[in-house]
Amino acid sequence: MKYKILEKNSKAEVTSLFTSVFTSSEGENEGRLIGGLVSELSSNIDNEEIICFGAYEEESLIASIFFTRLRFSDGILVYMLAPVAVSTEHQGKGVGQALIQYGLNELKNRSVAIAITYGDPSFYSKVGFQVLSENTIKAPVRLSMPEGWLGQSLTNEPIPTINDRPTCVREFSDTVYW
Repeated sequence: MKYKILEKNSKAEVTSLFTSVFTSSEGENEGRLIGGLVSELSSNIDNEEIICFGAYEEESLIASIFFTRLRFSDGILVYMLAPVAVSTEHQGKGVGQALIQYGLNELKNRSVAIAITYGDPSFYSKVGFQVLSENTIKAPVRLSMPEGWLGQSLTNEPIPTINDRPTCVREFSDTVYW
């Protein structure tokens, strides 16, 4: 398996992967919704505010993840992992976990302090995420499922309490994703 940082020119294959995976697992409406989100994210990949990683088997994209910057007034480097997709035929083989670990290591190399995600605690706990109280770090918008707000420190320090609400990239500003 080969991992790489993806650029804007990967938009079509990344959007196709996410649309297919989410349609298969969650239905056509969710496939269209997440496919649209990923299309927008892919159009704006800049490897600073929006970072995309892919896992390839031979020349085929089999998994992809996005990390987007959450901005706090104190300047601490925090990124949110979302969304994540692993092709249906490669699910359950550790591909997603390995790609997430690759992405987290890349963030550590960039001196990122904290990674956050909003998803299934049973899956994300396998790659080091723990339930995170909004008393510690607030989400950019009100969460529909607060138990899915998860985080991990990428340093040797515990996650600090940050009192202000962050801003997220424009693509995540719609409350439908929260």
